[in-house]
Amino acid sequence: MEPSQTSSNAERGVRIQAPLVGSVSCYCRVDAGLKTVVGARKFVPGSKLCIQPDINPHAHKSKNSRRERTRIQPPLIPGLPDDLAIACLIRVPRFEHRKLRLVCKRWYRLLAGNFFYSLRKNLGMAEEWIYVIKRDRDGRISWHAFDPIYQLWQPLPPVPVEYSAALGFGCAVLSGCHLYLFGGKDPLRGSMRRVIFYSARTNKWHRAPDMLRKRHFFGSCVINNCLYVAGGECEGIQRTLRSAEVYDPNKNRWSFIADMSTAMVPFIGVVYNGKWFLKGLGSHRQVMSEAYIPETNSWTPIHDGMVSGWRNPSISLNGKLYALDCKDGCKLRVYDEASDSWNKFMDSKLHLGSSQALEAAAIVPLNGKLCIIRNNMSISMVNVSSTDKNVESNPHLWETIGSKGHFRTLVTNILSSIAGRGGLKSHIVHCQVLQA
Repeated sequence: MEPSQTSSNAERGVRIQAPLVGSVSCYCRVDAGLKTVVGARKFVPGSKLCIQPDINPHAHKSKNSRRERTRIQPPLIPGLPDDLAIACLIRVPRFEHRKLRLVCKRWYRLLAGNFFYSLRKNLGMAEEWIYVIKRDRDGRISWHAFDPIYQLWQPLPPVPVEYSAALGFGCAVLSGCHLYLFGGKDPLRGSMRRVIFYSARTNKWHRAPDMLRKRHFFGSCVINNCLYVAGGECEGIQRTLRSAEVYDPNKNRWSFIADMSTAMVPFIGVVYNGKWFLKGLGSHRQVMSEAYIPETNSWTPIHDGMVSGWRNPSISLNGKLYALDCKDGCKLRVYDEASDSWNKFMDSKLHLGSSQALEAAAIVPLNGKLCIIRNNMSISMVNVSSTDKNVESNPHLWETIGSKGHFRTLVTNILSSIAGRGGLKSHIVHCQVLQA
């Protein structure tokens, strides 16, 4: 082809094959399962799944972009290729990840993206931590993360100011690593529609789309990685709500679902056998219970033995429904679907007491076991999968962890109980497990 023909083709806008995109300036989508972060433009070195696979060679480039392209990137670990360096870094315990982010910019970008934690999850190296949201004696919200491997409490970024003193807000986990706070009642502004979430991978808070209705003291659950909320209260004429809605992180939006049969302020809820069970108080303060069926988008009243003997807290694990059988969480019950009744399941033979500090506030699943969290931040791990339910013959079925890491809180609760039993005491509001 003659030079004149080449120039004429360029003038007519014939597309020129773009060069390969270097990992230095490529923003990639590696974790396709996390649709909520598709637009986050996380930097991932060495990835081939690029959002912008074609680069216009004649496009304007900023000074920073040209400088990044011309500069030779240092290796992640001197003397090792990057793929081998990443294979080493993903094996570092989660406890040390906060320090890894401070080493250099490349390490920070690597740990801020989805590629690093996707590898850890796919290789079975992801670790689960317990996150406890607590209301302190002054009414302020604080939160703490517990590492069950090292049995230490880890520092966290402060809770955003809109939830620092909120009441009746919801808490749930999507995609295994995003902790959502939603709704609630601000002491000054009243009921809220606001939604925020914390990412265990970036250790930062982010905004999400607001709910469709303002509400507080409502029920919430997660089914198929979608967040459901129902009922609750809202300041105004229609105080008790019937409405329900769902948030789909893939679409990043809320949508209404079928209304409940009657208005309700739920005080306990659980997902069991693919249904969402709620128990609470109706508009006339009568106790009522309903179940939501996602397949048919319908609510149905429930009056069986499950809800009649149902106590908070409870949890569904491996197809079975468990609940506490005492205030301090030293006994467990299990629901028997065949007889439609609750039966005694396991007893630790160690009664701790009936004070508010020792009251069991939540049950969460952790690495296949049940974790019972008390207001004094002590944690008991229970192995419910063992065929031998006798704790005396197998003491490893029931073990207490986490008490040493928060001994100061335990002492504070004891002293406060002695000083004034009628005063406001700290207590756990929500408890979740995040993976990273």
